[in-house]
Amino acid sequence: MIDFKGNHYTKGVILYAVFFYVRYAVSYRDLEEIMEERGVEVDHATLNRWVVKYSPIIASKAQRRKSRISSSWRMDETYIKVKGKWVYYYRAVDENGKTLDFMLSEQRDAKAARRFFKQAIDTNNVPDKVVIDKSGANLAGLLWTNVMLKFTNDSKLIKILQVKYLNNIVEQDHRFIKKLTRPMMGFKSFHSASATLQGIEIAHMIRKYQFGRTTQSVFQQFAALAG
Repeated sequence: MIDFKGNHYTKGVILYAVFFYVRYAVSYRDLEEIMEERGVEVDHATLNRWVVKYSPIIASKAQRRKSRISSSWRMDETYIKVKGKWVYYYRAVDENGKTLDFMLSEQRDAKAARRFFKQAIDTNNVPDKVVIDKSGANLAGLLWTNVMLKFTNDSKLIKILQVKYLNNIVEQDHRFIKKLTRPMMGFKSFHSASATLQGIEIAHMIRKYQFGRTTQSVFQQFAALAG
């Protein structure tokens, strides 16, 4: 269970603010006004601290509770602006569009791709197949991953496909993330960008029923992930 002790506001208020920011296309100034209309006076700096602090914790818990995913993956990267510069956002979904994993990186190279695939495999197990675009860096990252897998007990290797049209599903999924980050007018730090994106991804996963179908609202499911 996430510890909310020491905060001036209740757990419910904090989770509502975090959820609203990562689910809807608003700025912190907008959210400050929305909270005030609901009788909660909290400044935008505090709202930012809540999002950056609690989004990664909720995301970590959520990754362990998401439903089973396919062993056929689609991986691609997109761009996010941080401190006025573009950085790289690695994402993977399965063949049905369910979100697997995500990682923000300042570099777009084989090392970053290796790091992403290791993270995704640690969280989701070894896939049978990964579809990527024509990126040489992503291919190098997967080849390195296969070399490492040869030394494990099961020595299962990943089938690699570089077929652009098969990757349309992950490219389309990027659009929802970009739609939400656009009104945020650029992130001020890499850390805050990474933390906020984790919250956005979890809200998106709830919309895709990755934690099961339920009569609960999207916010209620988000709050339940916080314990």
